Amino acid sequence: MRSYVVGGAVRDALLGRPVSDHDHVVVGATPEQMLARGFRPVGKDFPVFLHPQTQEEYALARTERKTAPGYHGFVFHTSPEVTLEDDLVRRDLTINAMARAEDGGIVDPYGGQQDLRDRIFRHVSDAFAEDPVRILRVARFAARFPDFRVHASTNELMRAMVAGGEVDALVPERVWQELARGLMEERPSRMFAVLDDCGALARILPELAADAALMALVDGAAGQGAPLEVRFAVLLHALDQPAVLEVSKRLKVPNECRDLAQMTVRERATLERAGELDAEAAVTLFERCDAFRKPDRFGQLLQAGACIGFDGPARLPPALGAARAVDAGAVASRCAGDKARIPLAVHAARVDAVATVL
Repeated sequence: MRSYVVGGAVRDALLGRPVSDHDHVVVGATPEQMLARGFRPVGKDFPVFLHPQTQEEYALARTERKTAPGYHGFVFHTSPEVTLEDDLVRRDLTINAMARAEDGGIVDPYGGQQDLRDRIFRHVSDAFAEDPVRILRVARFAARFPDFRVHASTNELMRAMVAGGEVDALVPERVWQELARGLMEERPSRMFAVLDDCGALARILPELAADAALMALVDGAAGQGAPLEVRFAVLLHALDQPAVLEVSKRLKVPNECRDLAQMTVRERATLERAGELDAEAAVTLFERCDAFRKPDRFGQLLQAGACIGFDGPARLPPALGAARAVDAGAVASRCAGDKARIPLAVHAARVDAVATVL
């Protein structure tokens, strides 16, 4: 029974990058032996256990066999006879198919260290073609490691997978999960470039053209450390509202991302001329965007506008602060006996307050 650290922890350590968590593969053990040592089972499809002290994941070495299209179409096999090399050969990229033994030695049967030095994403074996999520993972890794390139043979394989319809079998939640993670990486444009090059982008996001100008804006949002909602809004800002809704519905995008993207598209023209808005137009914008109840979301809208390249939004936060400082209750009390006047009076008071700022 031998244990190895595998995958991303080995890759990132060799690259000199921080390692946040460790995955382990155990060779030569049975589930019963793991339980006897105090490990707690958590795996559904194949035996994975949590270490009794560290709570890190330990998976029994396994092989897998493709049985149906898509992400879930696999049958897994574990036994003490499955070797470490058997387990690693089923992994996606050579840089993720290395292991570190308990004595610190690196086990690298498929050339991962050389590909790290050469900055190459290369598939380990033809098993790559059996899981369409791997196309998304390669694209996401490209966003994380922007100086790496996809090996020609791997790109050719991904193109064949797209042509064979494997990408069409992806479940929306997994597509969104990988896209969202890629959007939050250092250079999201690389993810879309990889997806575009292999033909997957046209199947996953047919509404989107990965043109250089748009990608520069998305990378700019990443460079500012913008949250996911803002990066997604910038990505879709050139679409119309029905298209944004369609993308969000198809990929089951979280409501916060969908709502900000729709608002950004709806208010695009207003944000573009935000530097010219008078107090009346500014307060009307605040009301339309529910900025008094959700100031943080309105702040994200302004951040999206700034990432798109509009200068005017920078003058609106002080204006919103002035409008929010209006005591709506006091204004309402002065409208005693005429409730219909309250909204108009509050609006007028807010306009007056904003006028002093703008």
